[in-house]
Amino acid sequence: MATDLSLAERAAALPPPARRDAARPRKRVIALALCVAALTLAVQAGWIHAKAGLAQWLLHDAWTHTLATGKPHAPWPWADTAPVARLRAPGQGVDQIVLAGDSGRTLAFGPGWAESSAAPGTHGTVVVSGHRDTHFAFLRDLAVGDEVLLQGPAGETRYRVADTRIADARSERLALDADTDTLWLVTCWPFDALTAGGPMRFAVRAVRTDAVASVP
Repeated sequence: MATDLSLAERAAALPPPARRDAARPRKRVIALALCVAALTLAVQAGWIHAKAGLAQWLLHDAWTHTLATGKPHAPWPWADTAPVARLRAPGQGVDQIVLAGDSGRTLAFGPGWAESSAAPGTHGTVVVSGHRDTHFAFLRDLAVGDEVLLQGPAGETRYRVADTRIADARSERLALDADTDTLWLVTCWPFDALTAGGPMRFAVRAVRTDAVASVP
């Protein structure tokens, strides 16, 4: 008898068949929604990287025209920015075109030069920013002593990484020393953050070693 009562109790605890059947479509809808959301995020991430890569191809062509004519050349007809420099990190296989300005819209297509800093190829402190998950993902691999080259319209300047640091943008600002030839490369930190933005920055300070003639 005890066994019969136990079975009865367990049977009473089960949801009615109709309720179980009604729950199945809801579960399918939830599972489908999760799959669609995951696919959407994957497509968006892929598009961001594809756009960044395609833009650099167009920017390299625009930079070639800029050097040939001595005048800024828009990479596409509706662009509200233009190439101002070419950034290379030979040890990391990086060769990128830097755009004027460092707004979010500009950084979607390439690294951006902070217009409040010295112009690339001139004396002073040059500041270039980029997104941590696209163009400036390579910053995490830069080490002290690595070479970085920045080509402006008048020629290319060689720098070597002096140090790296993590800074809080809410309380720290880069010193724009006009008497020191320094290149700052800045991106968001941490590199593996799940959400974009945030106040923390990863900054690479490189100091000038010498200047060379313009390269092709």
